Amino acid sequence: MVQKDFDSVLTQEFLDELLPPERSDQFFDALYGDASEGAYDIRLEPISISGSRIVLAFNLLRRPDKCLVCSLTYGLPNVFTRHPLINIKGMIEKIKEAGIPAKSWRLGDTEENSASLHLIPLYIDLD
Repeated sequence: MVQKDFDSVLTQEFLDELLPPERSDQFFDALYGDASEGAYDIRLEPISISGSRIVLAFNLLRRPDKCLVCSLTYGLPNVFTRHPLINIKGMIEKIKEAGIPAKSWRLGDTEENSASLHLIPLYIDLD
């Protein structure tokens, strides 16, 4: 599969199916017992595609009147790796089912783009 084909599979619509918008509230409800306690919305977005690697990102978008910096986003890669609601392993399986030869994956460290956007890169190595 060539890069053009990857682009046609890894659309924002496909990524929103992997991580629907309502998953943010479900995550915070499970974490805190109240979805309104969440400081950000989580959205999976494409970053780059090369011959041997796809980079997606979990964008953490600050919710109104919340503090993204105060919400301890630096520990999230470890949480996301194993949290059943985020379910990265399930996402990777669906990516494989869509025809992308994902061999392995890992999360990078949380990056602060701004006070209203942090991101966690998801590196997917290809066969």
